Amino acid sequence: MAVDFRCSVHGSVFWGCVIILSNVLCPIDAYLYNNRYAGDQIFRITPSNEGEVQELKKLLGNIKVDLWQPNSASLIRHNATVDVHVRRNNTRGLRACLQKEHIDFKVFISNLQKEIEKQTGYRSYRKKRSESQYDYEVYHSLEEIQSWMFEINRTHPHLVDMFSIGRSYEGRPLYVLQLGKRTRSYKKAVWIDCGVHAREWIGPAFCQWFVKEALHSYQYDSVMRRLMNQLNFYIMPVFNVDGYIFSWTTDRFWRKTRSKNGKYHCRGVDANRNWKVKWCEEGASSHPCDDTYCGPFPESEPEVKAVAKFLRKHKKRVKAYVSIHAYAQMLLYPYSYKYATIPNFNCVESAAHNAVTALYSAYGVRYRYGPASTTLYVSSGSSMDWAYRNGIPYAFAFELRDTGYFGFLLPEALINPTCTETMKAVKTISSGLLKKCETGMYQLDRERYPYL
Repeated sequence: MAVDFRCSVHGSVFWGCVIILSNVLCPIDAYLYNNRYAGDQIFRITPSNEGEVQELKKLLGNIKVDLWQPNSASLIRHNATVDVHVRRNNTRGLRACLQKEHIDFKVFISNLQKEIEKQTGYRSYRKKRSESQYDYEVYHSLEEIQSWMFEINRTHPHLVDMFSIGRSYEGRPLYVLQLGKRTRSYKKAVWIDCGVHAREWIGPAFCQWFVKEALHSYQYDSVMRRLMNQLNFYIMPVFNVDGYIFSWTTDRFWRKTRSKNGKYHCRGVDANRNWKVKWCEEGASSHPCDDTYCGPFPESEPEVKAVAKFLRKHKKRVKAYVSIHAYAQMLLYPYSYKYATIPNFNCVESAAHNAVTALYSAYGVRYRYGPASTTLYVSSGSSMDWAYRNGIPYAFAFELRDTGYFGFLLPEALINPTCTETMKAVKTISSGLLKKCETGMYQLDRERYPYL
């Protein structure tokens, strides 16, 4: 297979990077994903000036790559790292061109297939261990997660209620667990969703961990007991069920939903660009083949529509919205679609500060926190901004471990510490709802602008 790299040099086109490679033939039966990632690599590239940024964009535009961070070439900035998944047939050529352009880079993962095998082990082994007592320190398939949800619902009738809020594009039920002591009185609520982006497996692992910890510690942890007595938690372990299954069976790094597009063969929509808040503006793509495709219209995805409908129905009760993503080690809050300060900034900023402080206390892991637009990048149509604009005063998005060494392939050995520290942060945010924040800013704006 011939791969043609066009390395732009000072406005001209360099044709010297031509690599001739034959297809690598190897047995596929013993490997996950039919060995499709053998020899693929993860590059971390750091352009140091605007010229290098433009050269890198041109270079990446000439080959098919999977951007991990940021998730769109338009978001590449100088002195900011770019993590990119490069197919095995393109790695040598990309390396040569980066060296010719003097753009700094390192190879984080030299053989992606081996890292995938290390992360989850072989499927036969996975099946064997999943039949025994449920293990919260491994990644689970959708079937395993949903069976676990039914079992949790069956064994904790006084604290758990399980229900479906709709069906996915491919017809799968969208299950939610409600946690909290059953009382007749009005209770504030916290919504937590995981697995919006299919390849971010640590998300569903955290949602399961949260449920486990909340139920197991209810008897002896006074903080958790108070939270469960005074709040309801709506937990959606896998938001993007179709994409999650696809990431287990076919493409480990699939991000979007699995809806079909009439004009293009490309499938799926970015479920975090499909919300009705500055839909399909900066940070989202209108092209169906892009990872940040916003969809044909807001709430086009049945998964997004179902969650939006549920949150609208319960908007008076839901006081905090938390969406779990990976990776970057950040705690983000609105706005994501613009550079502006939210009306209740002091309260939200304080909640974020307390959350990352609690998280740090577990293992000394540092999280950056702040408005998504300035801390990460501008993106429109996000669930966090939508939740905030629809009256949920505390809206957050976590980007869990790590900062790129493992990326989306966070080892199972790190599930426990990652979830333990995140649990501290979410408990801190939830505890803050039981206190009053006295800035007055948000209440004033809600009175003047009820739809803010």
